[in-house]
Amino acid sequence: MKKISKSHISFFIIAVILFWIKTYAAYQIEFNLGIDNNLQEFLLFINPLSSALFFFGIALLFKKRAKLVLIITNFLLSFLLYANIAYYRFFNDFITVPVLMQTKTNAGQLGDSALSLMSPFDIFYFTDFFVLIWLALTIFKNVTVDNRRSFKMALLFAITIFFFNLGLAEKDRPQLLTRSFDRNYLVKYLGAYNFTIYDVIQNIRSSSQRALADSSDVTEIENYRKANYDAPNPEYFGKAKGMNVIYISMESTQSFLIDYKMPDGQEVTPFLNSLVRDKNTFYFENLFHQTGQGKTSDAEFLMENSLYPMAQGAVFVNKAQNTYHALPAILKGQGYTSAVFHGNYKTFWNRNVMYKALGYDYFFDAEYYNMTDEHVKNYGLKDIPFFEESIPMLKSLKQPFYTKFITLSNHFPFEMDPEDTDFPAGDTGNKVVDQYFQAAHYMDQALQQFFNDLKEAGLYENTMIVMYGDHYGISENHNEAMAKVLGVEEITPVISANLQRVPLFIHIPGVEGGVQKQFGGQVDVRPTVLHLLGIDTKDYLEFGSDLLSKNHRNWALFRNGDFVSPEVIQVKGNCYDSQTGDLLEDTTVCKNIAESVNTELQMSDEIVYKDLLRFYKPAGFTPINPNDYEYLGPKALKGEKSSDSKKTETTNTN
Repeated sequence: MKKISKSHISFFIIAVILFWIKTYAAYQIEFNLGIDNNLQEFLLFINPLSSALFFFGIALLFKKRAKLVLIITNFLLSFLLYANIAYYRFFNDFITVPVLMQTKTNAGQLGDSALSLMSPFDIFYFTDFFVLIWLALTIFKNVTVDNRRSFKMALLFAITIFFFNLGLAEKDRPQLLTRSFDRNYLVKYLGAYNFTIYDVIQNIRSSSQRALADSSDVTEIENYRKANYDAPNPEYFGKAKGMNVIYISMESTQSFLIDYKMPDGQEVTPFLNSLVRDKNTFYFENLFHQTGQGKTSDAEFLMENSLYPMAQGAVFVNKAQNTYHALPAILKGQGYTSAVFHGNYKTFWNRNVMYKALGYDYFFDAEYYNMTDEHVKNYGLKDIPFFEESIPMLKSLKQPFYTKFITLSNHFPFEMDPEDTDFPAGDTGNKVVDQYFQAAHYMDQALQQFFNDLKEAGLYENTMIVMYGDHYGISENHNEAMAKVLGVEEITPVISANLQRVPLFIHIPGVEGGVQKQFGGQVDVRPTVLHLLGIDTKDYLEFGSDLLSKNHRNWALFRNGDFVSPEVIQVKGNCYDSQTGDLLEDTTVCKNIAESVNTELQMSDEIVYKDLLRFYKPAGFTPINPNDYEYLGPKALKGEKSSDSKKTETTNTN
C-alpha cells in the first residue's frame, strides 16, 4: 500500500477504472440503446475506456497539479454524463452542441421540467468524484508527476482502444460515421464522450457548408423534386380557396388519446372525438410526427416548410438566418395576412428571429396577454385564457388571414392546477402518464371553447382549421405504464413506432371530409393544405407528398432514419411486419423505402445546412426580407416606442 501510495500511475488507474465502471453502469441503467448481439454489448462495455484514458491522460501533463486537473476533468465529464441522463429521461436522446445553444436561448423557462427528471439517487453518478478527492487528500497526498512518459502511454492506449472499438463498430454497422442519422447508434458503438467529440466536429463542418455552397448544389435536389412530385387530387384541389386558415399546434398530443376512455368510461378528448365523426373534417389517423431535438419548433418547421428538421439541434435556433419559402410567405402572395399567437415570450425558441425569416406579419406573444400567476402554467399561458384573449386580436386581422396558435398546457410533466380540472388522473402508478390524461382533457375543453368563440365572432364558416399533434408526450421511458394504458404485455418496437402517431384534423366547413387511413408525416401537411387552397406546389423545393393525392407515397420517415408504412416498419435498423410485429428475414421492402428515406434526409439537410433556397426562386414567389419585420409589442402601439414599421403590429385590442 505504501508503494502504491507513492505512484501517480496508481491514482490514475483508479480514476480510470472508477469512471469506466460508473459510465458503463449508467449505460445499462439509464439508456435504451437497443443492444442486439454480444459484439454490441462488448462495445458498450469498452467504449468509455478510450475516453477516460484520453481525457484523464491530459491531466498527467500538469505535473504537480495533475491530481487537481484530473479531479476537475472527472467532474466535468461526470456532469456531461449526468446532463445526458436527465435529458434522455424525457427526450430519449443525447445532448448535442446545438442543444446547448438552445439552452442559452431558452434559459430560465425549463426549470420545472428539468427538476422533475432528477432523483436523489442521481448522486451516484458523482461518487467517483468524491472518492478521488478523498484519495488525493489521504493515500495519494504526496504524489506528483515528474515525466511526460505517463501521458504518452495513456494517449497511446486511448488511441489504440478507440480504433479497435471503431473497427469492430464498422464491422457491425458499416458507414457508422457517414450514414447514421441516429445518435443512439453512435453512443452504443462509440460511447457518450466520443459522440460529443464527433458532434463538435460535425457542427464545425456544418458551419462551413453554407460558405462553400453555390447555385449548382440545387440542381440535383430540383430534379429529385420534379421526379417525386405528387399532383393534387382534382376532387379536393381548391376546395378551400380564399378561406382563412388557422393552424393549432396541440402540445404533446398523441393519437392514442383519440376515443380513449378512462376506467370510469369518461372520454379524455370528447371534442376531438366528435371532430373525427364530423362530416366536414378530414381526420388522418396514421399521421406521424417527424420532429428531432427541436420538438415543437421542429413541428412548426415541418408544417410550414415541408422540409425535415436538423439531426442535431433546432432550425429555429441554429438556422434562423437562412432563406425560406415558408407557408406565410407563399400565402402573402395570395393576399393573406399572417400572425402567430403564443402564450410565451417571443424569444423562447428564438421565435422572434425565425418568424421574420418565415414571413409572419404579426407575432402576438406573452406581452399581449394577461400573464397573472393563476393563468400561467407549463411554459406560459394556460390554454383556456389563451384562446379567450386571442379572439379580439384575431378579429382585428385583415382577411383572408393565415394564423397559428401554439398551445402550452399539455406539456411535460403535465401537472394541472386543481382549480383547472376535475377530470380523473390515470391509474397506472406512473405520475407523468397519469397526469397526461388530465392535461389532455383540459386542452380538449379549450379547443371546444375556441371553436364556439370562432362561431360567435363570425369567423367559423369561412375558415379552414388545421389541428395537429406536435410531438410525442409520453417517452419510451414510461413504456411500462403505457403497456397498462394500451392493455398489452409490453411495448414492442412496432407498438413504440405506432405510438409516434399524432392526430391531424383539417376542418373545412361545407367540404365533405372523413377518416383517412393513408400513412404520412408532418412534412406532408403543407402540400395538402396548399392544394386545398388551390395553390399548386410543383415549383417549390419540398419533400412532402399531398396526403389527398391519388399518388401519395404512403409512408413516413423519422428523423433518425427509421420509417413506418402499412406493410413494414423499420425501428433501430430492424425490419418488422407492420401487422404482426414479427422481425422479417426478407428485408427487400424495407431496403427500398430506406433508400428513399436516406435520400430525402440527405437532400433536406443540404437545403438547410447550405441555405440553398437563397439560390432558388419558385415561379410567382416573392422572397422575404426579414428586415421588413419587427415585433415591437403592444407598448409600441401606445406611443411608448416608435412603430414606423408596417408592419409589425396591429390594433391593440387586448
